[in-house]
Amino acid sequence: MDALELLTQRSSMPRLIAPGPDPEALAIIKKAALRVPDHMNLTPYRCQLFSGDDRADLGRAFATAAAREEAFTDRDKERAAQLPLRAPLIVVVSTCFQEHQMVPFIEQAASAACAAFAMQQACFALGYGAIWRSGHYAQSALVKKALGVRDEDEIMAFLYVGTPAVPTPIKPEKTKSIFSRGKVDI
Repeated sequence: MDALELLTQRSSMPRLIAPGPDPEALAIIKKAALRVPDHMNLTPYRCQLFSGDDRADLGRAFATAAAREEAFTDRDKERAAQLPLRAPLIVVVSTCFQEHQMVPFIEQAASAACAAFAMQQACFALGYGAIWRSGHYAQSALVKKALGVRDEDEIMAFLYVGTPAVPTPIKPEKTKSIFSRGKVDI
């Protein structure tokens, strides 16, 4: 896949089936995560891989959070344990903040987000599908604790990865403009 095509045609793939990435593909996906912008080379993020039976463990963490925390609906409670079973591989990307006078938390969080995006793009380039999910589970103190994510850190993404069950839907191009001519008022 051409790099420009990859960047301009990106779409999430919510319907994923086995197989997930083989060891060679997974090595490339991991390598992509380590090539993102990273001021002072801090690597301020961690990635946890859940596949096979490990996904059920993640589902139990989701179910516990859904049962105990107010942010979750009855529907969330019913389906929580099954959510990680929607793909053969889930990569949990979290920040791993490091105090540094030149690199504030927001910049380190941006690096973690870039790592999630780079892995998603690598998945597409390798012929896999992926979708970046977050929501209440990423904000849950119980899920963070179960995953060993420190209080001062954030879960940035649950990256679901697998083989597309159907052809990846390509979203229509956005037509709104986010660009304007630079202006400085002093």
